[in-house]
Amino acid sequence: MKVVNLSEQNTVLNKFLQEIRDKDYQGNRLLFRNNIKRIGHIMAYELSKTLPYTATDVQTPLGISRINLPSEDIVIGTILRAGLPFHEGFLDVFDHASNAFVSAYRNYTNDSHTEIAVNIEYLASPTITGKTLIIADPMLATGGSMELGYQAFLTKGTPAYVHVVCVIATQEAVDYIKSVMPEDKTTIWCAAIDPILNEHKYIVPGLGDAGDLCFGEKN
Repeated sequence: MKVVNLSEQNTVLNKFLQEIRDKDYQGNRLLFRNNIKRIGHIMAYELSKTLPYTATDVQTPLGISRINLPSEDIVIGTILRAGLPFHEGFLDVFDHASNAFVSAYRNYTNDSHTEIAVNIEYLASPTITGKTLIIADPMLATGGSMELGYQAFLTKGTPAYVHVVCVIATQEAVDYIKSVMPEDKTTIWCAAIDPILNEHKYIVPGLGDAGDLCFGEKN
């Protein structure tokens, strides 16, 4: 399974990544959401280079121009709620894509908040059979939400290929996704891969709770 870590490249993406990690920037929700969206733009552009293309003729006012266009149907599937600005970034680039949404949230299952369960409660998706499925979730901490989201989308068909896209992942989560998703039909895209989870299953150094930073704290 291919893993693309974009932080290994020298691009402007690293500036946006630095700002969303910086605790002094994080008080500005608008800036945080916009940077998540801009990271989505860059990742979508990089991902677009890997798609199959077909030559297509376009009629201009003065003649015919031949242009290579993506030849696959794309579905952008997002895990709510933190994924919404990330989703918007991908949709700005793949503006004719279909859209799917699934809710996945974590609950701590012990008093010390060191063990979690992931719950799925909502799914809205077109058929994905034979299509390219992009699953967007900013934080890939354990991989549990991504796996359950993927399984929920599979109730709508079998995609031809899956791109797992995240802003920050852990190596543990990347290894887990490798073990539960199709080896030859999945690519994992990360803006950065961080080394560890803390005892509460948050990515370290990470950035905190992406959903709360986008939309405010939840009870």
